[in-house]
Amino acid sequence: MLRTVAGRVRPLSGTAAALAAAALTSLALAAAPASADGTRPGLVLGPQSPVDGVRPGDSFELPGTFANKGSKPIAKVWLSYNFSRGLTHQELPSNCERPRRESPGAPAVPGDEDGLPGESAVICEFDQTVEAGAVYAPEKTLSLDVLAPALYEHAHVMVGNYDPREDGSADDYVPGTGPAVKLVELPPDTPVGDGHRPSSEDEYFQSDSATVPVTAVNTADFQVAARQTARAGKSVTLEVGFTNAGPAWVNGDGPATSILVQMPAGTTVTRTARFCKQTGSGSYSCVPHDYYFVNENTTDTYTFTVRVDKTVPGAKGSVALEAKERPFDRNKKNDTAAILLDAHADGDGDGSTGGGSTGGGSTGGSGSAGGGSAGGAGSTGGSGSTSGSTSSTGGSGSTDGSGTGGSATAGSTGTPGAATTGGGLASTGSGTTLPLTAAAGAALAVGAGTVLLVRRRATRR
Repeated sequence: MLRTVAGRVRPLSGTAAALAAAALTSLALAAAPASADGTRPGLVLGPQSPVDGVRPGDSFELPGTFANKGSKPIAKVWLSYNFSRGLTHQELPSNCERPRRESPGAPAVPGDEDGLPGESAVICEFDQTVEAGAVYAPEKTLSLDVLAPALYEHAHVMVGNYDPREDGSADDYVPGTGPAVKLVELPPDTPVGDGHRPSSEDEYFQSDSATVPVTAVNTADFQVAARQTARAGKSVTLEVGFTNAGPAWVNGDGPATSILVQMPAGTTVTRTARFCKQTGSGSYSCVPHDYYFVNENTTDTYTFTVRVDKTVPGAKGSVALEAKERPFDRNKKNDTAAILLDAHADGDGDGSTGGGSTGGGSTGGSGSAGGGSAGGAGSTGGSGSTSGSTSSTGGSGSTDGSGTGGSATAGSTGTPGAATTGGGLASTGSGTTLPLTAAAGAALAVGAGTVLLVRRRATRR
């Protein structure tokens, strides 16, 4: 199962960088156990349990219990939080601040300058003395809302005797508008434990932090598709598409999935797509462009140049998601698409695939994931074609199960308005079938879950 782990190292910027730097400061200042050198921890966070089973639209609270296990009182403390883009905070009290670029009830910004998914932040200042040996908690805990794209989320909580923005945050912060919240002292026997990553007692820098995994009940429909976009002599340009039709985004510690491509016999790849590597004869493995995460309603495109060397009747290749557990992806019908090599026996062939296939992709270049994906227009039947290309499909243009669960047929990708990386796979032609014009031309046509590579035999003289 994919999920974020606190120990993963990523370059961060802005607020996330400041809070991460504060956490690293805690680790750097962490001392050996008291039994080893007589040091003792200072501020210690209370228990932080994983949050499971929440759904988009739900809310939950982040505990802010902590103790001062040091020997001296602390004049002021800060509780700070940051959380992934599937979560958001509600309205804040006036002694808590958020970056100006964020709005309550809205998802985090899509990403920072490094292309990493945005994170939200909240910093609360408590200008009151924390006595040695005492246990405290805010009189009102921070509440987070679960947003529509939530799946594998996380929230980071830190307590410290210094403002974490001192570690380099350049964000402009604005205070909340609700009544200020105070710390309340809890009974001394309140369970706190030994903390998570507490630093030793220090006059200037004390902190403890923990990461809380949040797993939402949600789905993300991963899909693959492919089509020809150009032809030059014996070479065709093949675009393989990987789409997350949502509604959830997916993030983790490794690639969200791998896209496995096996070219048909009789072909040679003369240019390999970016983010892909050859794994065998005619076989390739591709990873999502952002590697660690795949945002909802986005498409990654992998462009291969393929030379058709000879006709091998019945030759078959494939595009498929790797055989990996994806409990969030319940629609398995669009996880694979076939690439078939066929030959035209007559001299007047039009490069069509025959009956029963979806024509040429989506109309109007919408790049939609058909049948109910967010904002999706659905793929159309008929014999659509890509404008300026020689690929076309014949037959009735009926789809196979395209109306289920927001899935798309293999000829369609993304959703209208989706952020598309590297170009979409949507057709933009008028729907007419274009004949092949070269005697030895090659064409690729996309059907419902099937891609056919057709090489016309040279006309005998």
